Amino acid sequence: MLQMDEIQKRIIAEVADLHDVPEGAYNFRVNSKLAGRSSSAHIEITSKEDGSGIDIRIAPGTKNESVHIPVVLSASGIKETVYNDFFVGDDCDVLIVAGCGIDNCGRQDSEHDGVHRFWVGKNSRVRYVEKHYGSGTGAGKRILNPVTEVFQDENSTVEMEMVQIKGVDSTVRTTNAELAAGARLVVRERLMTHGDQTAESVYRVRLNGDGSSADVVSRSVARDTSYQKFDARIDGNASCTGHTECDSIIMDKGRILAVPSLEANCVDAQLVHEAAIGKIAGDQLIKLMTLGLSEQEAEEQIINGFLK
Repeated sequence: MLQMDEIQKRIIAEVADLHDVPEGAYNFRVNSKLAGRSSSAHIEITSKEDGSGIDIRIAPGTKNESVHIPVVLSASGIKETVYNDFFVGDDCDVLIVAGCGIDNCGRQDSEHDGVHRFWVGKNSRVRYVEKHYGSGTGAGKRILNPVTEVFQDENSTVEMEMVQIKGVDSTVRTTNAELAAGARLVVRERLMTHGDQTAESVYRVRLNGDGSSADVVSRSVARDTSYQKFDARIDGNASCTGHTECDSIIMDKGRILAVPSLEANCVDAQLVHEAAIGKIAGDQLIKLMTLGLSEQEAEEQIINGFLK
């Protein structure tokens, strides 16, 4: 596949579910260099003049098309910040698949900080999938600090799937969104940490238009001595509805901090937050163990179902 070795192809499969060159538009970045690019009739990808990232322009009316922009770091010691801007026209329906995988077998830290900014036109729908993955036997850390900024026009919909299940030593995920009248934001985050990993998720959502809505839900598992922080704030600045939820399983000596926050600046704003942190229920383990599973197998079965 394009200009990549077997390790790089494996990472691409992990973060983008790709085993071959995808249909539609794509941009593959490997070790800070372009590994392959293709635009389509309705989606144009161009490099920024200063070389700091790419611009993706999606023509008005584009339907049932996709953009894949995965990033791979397979060399130790790389540190980069990339800015990718998406300009989505009115009346579109598109899938955008991003994500970054780091395979670090060296002693130096490897870090990718990706800043994705979306301007979503009226009546458009964007499905955005961002997966993070780490592997490698080296002592160097695998660090990912994604920033996502979303500006939604009237009656647009953005659905985000944020996934980090394995191998990332440190991450701070920051998501900011501003919604106009009738706009809708849905976020589904799935996260697991282990060892001494740390992960922070920060969401700031501003519901600025009448009829706008946001639903931000995180499911996470903290194992070993890892630490997680979920910090979500929704500002209701109009007649709107907002919901934020953190549902977490804590294991071993893990630590989890949930900081839900709501601010209503309009009498017709309806905002709700929920947070639940606890260990795996003993009756769940016993039930699975009576079916022949070991305690460890039962735990894994419960966790896999919880994060699905």
